[in-house]
Amino acid sequence: MELLDKLKILTDAAKFDVACTSSGVKRNGKKGALGNTVADGICHSFAMDGRCISLLKVLMTNVCVYDCKYCVNRVSQDVERAAFTPRELADLTIGFYRRNYIEGLFLSSSVIKNPDYTCERMIETLALLRGDEYNFNGYIHVKAIPGADPRLLTQLGYLADRMSINIELPSEEGLKRLAPDKTKTSIFKPMGMITDKIEENSYDVVKYRHTPKFVPAGQSTQMIIGATPDTDYKILNLTEGLYQKYSLKRVFFSAYVPVSENKLLPALDTKPPLLREHRLYQADWLLRFYGFHAAELLDAEHPNFNPLVDPKCSWALAHLDQFPIEVNTASREMLLRVPGIGVKSTMRIIQARRMGRLDFEGLRKIGVVLKRAQYFILCSGKMVEGLKVTPDGVLRALISEQGQRDLIERKYEQLSFFDKDQSPVLHREVLKCLTQ
Repeated sequence: MELLDKLKILTDAAKFDVACTSSGVKRNGKKGALGNTVADGICHSFAMDGRCISLLKVLMTNVCVYDCKYCVNRVSQDVERAAFTPRELADLTIGFYRRNYIEGLFLSSSVIKNPDYTCERMIETLALLRGDEYNFNGYIHVKAIPGADPRLLTQLGYLADRMSINIELPSEEGLKRLAPDKTKTSIFKPMGMITDKIEENSYDVVKYRHTPKFVPAGQSTQMIIGATPDTDYKILNLTEGLYQKYSLKRVFFSAYVPVSENKLLPALDTKPPLLREHRLYQADWLLRFYGFHAAELLDAEHPNFNPLVDPKCSWALAHLDQFPIEVNTASREMLLRVPGIGVKSTMRIIQARRMGRLDFEGLRKIGVVLKRAQYFILCSGKMVEGLKVTPDGVLRALISEQGQRDLIERKYEQLSFFDKDQSPVLHREVLKCLTQ
């Protein structure tokens, strides 16, 4: 099979994995090495300065011995198969890097033969990139293979910047039904091993000057949303537990895209639950930066998020007895819980009120979204003049009709390395990378 054909197949097969984002690691360029790694981010993400940055997102192979019902690459699925050799993939990565198409590599793989064999091929690829021939210093995110020998995962971790192990499904029952070849233990055991190794390495790096770094950008995971009947409450509690137990950098949520017909899965004409995915990401943000706990946002009686308002607004509406608060005296914790006041706005409020009392115009200049916040705050003991607060009235005011329409009606489309509309010029450049 031609290299271009392999690239088309394996980049397209990799597009359903969303567990990649900003790197969180910085490694400056150095003499004799190719590339660098910036902390702002990789993989079609946006840096703090607005730059769009990217990496080659590809599978080692889509040949798989597993039969996960939700996966397009499962052994029983009739799809065209391909596999890169470690040399092909290393040369390809460097070719694209030198032409400034990418800034790094996101490498995943189906399980070919067995987990150990798959992991060994990935190690060989990364060793070629990091070795003396290319001395590649750029960002590499690699997917760990559940069930692989811990010694192999350790080797992989010393070659990569970030590792991730996908949980795939939120419950063990879902795994048994849809992914019978995988177990909860095979996923969480290597996740724990990576966490322990990262912690151990952090001490060694301080103690010994030339100690190589193990997964300096940490680890992440991904869950598929909508393939099983698991509630948002269950998913969010699992997410919180993962952050607490394994110190993950991110938990990603992927709206399930029907790829095959199966009685255990949603029908093929089922739309991906994009709004639900969006709400979970909003809730995840509240857990990581706003001091919320999963039990505060959802419970057994209310197991799913309100599609009309975001989780923070939903919490505020359920706790109107705690509002309004005085912005000139309120604690940081309470300011963070006000809809329309973010982390940066909270910091600016605390700094500004040291110099004098704030009014509503001052809050607007600081960056507070008064359209939402005005229902929950006081300035010098006063609300916005003429404002009436009732639960129903606040709910109607907080609903963004246009925003909801955009989210609901948005068409689902995965990005492809080979867009149908790409220019002939770009196509020729891609061929150069393949044939150099």
